[in-house]
Formats: sequence, structure tokens, C-alpha cells
Amino acid sequence: MDPELPTSETETTDAPTESTAIKPAIEAISPAPVPASAPPSLVNRTFLGPLGLRAGWSVAIFFGLLAVFGVVYFLVGGLLLHFVLHRSLDAKGGMTPFTAIFSEGLMVLGLISAATLTALIERRRLFDYNLRGPGRVSRFLSGLVAGFAALSALIGGLYLGGWLHFSAPSLHGVGIGHYAAYWAVGFLFVGLFEEGLTRCFLQSTLTRGINFWWALGVVGLMCAILIPKFRNESAWGVWFFAALGLLPCIMLHQKKAARSAFWFAAWVTSTFFGFMHVSNNGENWIGIFAAAAIGFVFCVSVYATGSAWWAIGCHAAWDWAETFFYGTADSGSPAKGHFLTTAPAGSALWSGGADGPEGSLLVLPTIVLILIIVLVQYRRRKAAAEPVLEPAA
Repeated sequence: MDPELPTSETETTDAPTESTAIKPAIEAISPAPVPASAPPSLVNRTFLGPLGLRAGWSVAIFFGLLAVFGVVYFLVGGLLLHFVLHRSLDAKGGMTPFTAIFSEGLMVLGLISAATLTALIERRRLFDYNLRGPGRVSRFLSGLVAGFAALSALIGGLYLGGWLHFSAPSLHGVGIGHYAAYWAVGFLFVGLFEEGLTRCFLQSTLTRGINFWWALGVVGLMCAILIPKFRNESAWGVWFFAALGLLPCIMLHQKKAARSAFWFAAWVTSTFFGFMHVSNNGENWIGIFAAAAIGFVFCVSVYATGSAWWAIGCHAAWDWAETFFYGTADSGSPAKGHFLTTAPAGSALWSGGADGPEGSLLVLPTIVLILIIVLVQYRRRKAAAEPVLEPAA
């Protein structure tokens, strides 16, 4: 018989050791090995970026939806006008409060519908397009005051220079209040549509997915589209503004400056704002350049205030003062139902001629005045957090 040996040294027992006891527990809590993920497909890389749907596709979808909703709403609105209200939108004799409210209201409805559906596709919300931010009501009211004050300063300069003459008021009594309210609604819709299109949806969307080369391409395309209209002096306003913005954007691109995408987007949307107005009757190159320039100032206001509400208020009040209160042409369009009556005098270069005050050289220092108001009132004391941008395609 073999001699008995101590089990601790020579025998293997069935009792679990410490290491064998804890091994199953470790295995239980350890994650299972993850297989290497496949690289994203070409389709995903084409349509999706770090922030979801790429900005270019968002813009394309939005404009497609805007066109569809615009056709549908104006078709339904036209039938309503003809068969129910027995009216038309013929504005050959000048804008009226009714035509402004009805047509601009349908455009705002189409804009909201298109932006809402695009936001759903992007998994965003409508107010994500530069409509959030602090003090929205106060920003809007401040913009109203600034817009009326700036236009009044321009009118005052034209009057003192002898380039604008006043005559007897066109409205009296309760008619003043009625037309003031009607035009206020109409131009609120104008501000909502034009700022909603440019400073809200486009500025917000392009900021998260544009670089210098894409901005240059889009601006260059707009300039190229206007080449057949080179004899139309209003087209030169777009070209001048596009050229003016080129050097600053090149500098931002070379320095790889922080938030450069915002300013590339501002160059695009402001040029587009001038481009939108080229088809207006009576516009000259100064008026188109001024439209693009004030568009850039509104982009600065978005950067400074954190939202587009100041720009919406300023835009609406400027047009209301120009059209209703002072009775001048607005971007070459006269209107019916204005309070005061004015007429341009002297050289169109200074009076604005048929374009109205926006076609006068004096509009340029007025735009600088608006820029100063924004910077002084809403200068940022602390840099905003940098947005995460999509890599350029």
C-alpha cells in the first residue's frame, strides 16, 4: 500500500479553488467580444453625416417640398378667392393690404409645412432652425424699434438733402388705424417668410455642413445664372456683393477660423437674398446690393442674439414704415393705403427713384447704422459653444 500523502500537496480534490470559483463570475460580467463593424456603405456616406442627413440633401428636400406646398396652397387659395370671396390678387395698380396678407400668408404656410416635414426627416424640431435662444419676445420687439428707427433716419436724410418731398397725408381718422393694422399683419408675414427662408432654415442648415468650396460654388452658380441679365443693372448688385464677400471668406478658409462655416453660410444666404429680389420691378443695383448687405447684417444679428427674432422684427418694421407710414416705394413696388405721401426728387442715385429709399446711396450708411445697433446692443461677452459640423463631402 502506498503511503498516505497529505492531500494539500499530492492529491487533486473536487473542492473549487479560489481562482476557479471566481472565473465564472468574471466571464458573466465581461462583455462578449464585439465583431469588427463593417465600414458604412457608399449610400450611407453619401446621404448621412455625423449629424444625420447631410445639409445639401436637407436643402434639396426642403425646396422640393416648398415648391409642392406652394403650388397646392396657391391653387386652393385661388379657387377660394374666385368662387367664395369673388376677388383676385391682381396688383397692377400697386400692393394692397389684402394682396399682401393673402399671398404672403400662403407663402408662410408653405414655408412652415416644408420646414416641419424636413425637420421630421432630420429628426429635429421646427424651432431648431434659429428660432430658439433667450428673450425671443424682447428680441422681436427690439427689432421692430430698430427697423422703424433706421428707415426713419434714411427718410430724414433724403428729406434734408432735398431728394424726397412730402405732400398731404392720404389717410385720415379711423382709416389710419385700420390700414396700419392690416399692413402690420402683411409685413409680419413678409418678415416671417423671407427671414424664415434665409436666416432660419438656410442659415441654420448650411452652418452645420458647408465649407468654403461649397459656398464658393453656390455663390458662383447664382452669379452665373444672372449673366444673361447683364444689361439689367440690378444683377450687378448681386455680383458686387458676391465679390465683396469673397476675400473675407478666403481669409477665414486659410486661417481655419472658428465658426467659419457660419460666415460661409452667411455669404451664401445674403447673396441669395439679393438674388431673390432681382426680379422685382423698378430695382436698381444699389437696391439689390442693399438687400444682400442687410441680409448679412441680419445674419450678424442671428450670431449676436442667438436667434432670428430680432431680424424678423427689424425686417417687418422697415417694410411697414417704408410702405405704410411714409408711403414710399418698397423694392420698386408702390402700395395703396399708405398714411403719408412722399415722392422722390433729383438724381435717382441719391433719391432712389422708382426703387424707393432702398435704391438710394444713403441706404448704405443706414445699413451700417443697423449693424452698429446690433453690435452695441447684443455684443457677445462670451463666445458661444462651437457647433459640431459635418465633414465636407
